[in-house]
Amino acid sequence: MIAIIDYGVGNLFSVEKAFAATGQDVIVTGNADDLRTADKLVLPGVGAFGDCMKNLEASGLISIILEQIKNKKPLLGICVGLQILFEGSEESPNIKGLGVFKGMVKRINAPGLKIPHMGWNAVTIKQEDLFKDVGDKSYFYFVHSYHAVPDDKTLIAATTDYGEILTAAVVKENIYATQFHPEKSGDVGLKLLKNFVNIKI
Repeated sequence: MIAIIDYGVGNLFSVEKAFAATGQDVIVTGNADDLRTADKLVLPGVGAFGDCMKNLEASGLISIILEQIKNKKPLLGICVGLQILFEGSEESPNIKGLGVFKGMVKRINAPGLKIPHMGWNAVTIKQEDLFKDVGDKSYFYFVHSYHAVPDDKTLIAATTDYGEILTAAVVKENIYATQFHPEKSGDVGLKLLKNFVNIKI
């Protein structure tokens, strides 16, 4: 069972539909017991970093999410769901992230290019885990103005080039996260979600 964490943000329907297309049982839930019993968790997020963290705090689910991460349950963060795994963001300077990873989320520095970075962009794969059988330079769908800058560069599983080299995905142990939207990325996005479904920790 895949549990998509419902804390009042994120395009939950499209994420649920994409996971259902992998043939996996999936539930959208804000219930702590569901998160404990699920095989894997998905942490979505759209909009501002600060709003996501405020909603997550109000949901009362932060301790459960951190507990499950500590228990080595696989978790997939998507878009701002990746960003809030870090310590903080320039977008919301006074709001702390979950602090699972050390590092900050910074505004994209792309002179002459439109911000937000919106649309399809090629991804350079650095770690195979989440990208098994996904071709290097495959195109994924992005919508963001900020990107994570990890202190530990070995976390970076994929990058994309938009005025500068941006973090497109991070992986460490049981934690996987993408800045792009796999649920909006067609066949390659579906393949990535299948890879997450098939991960065994």
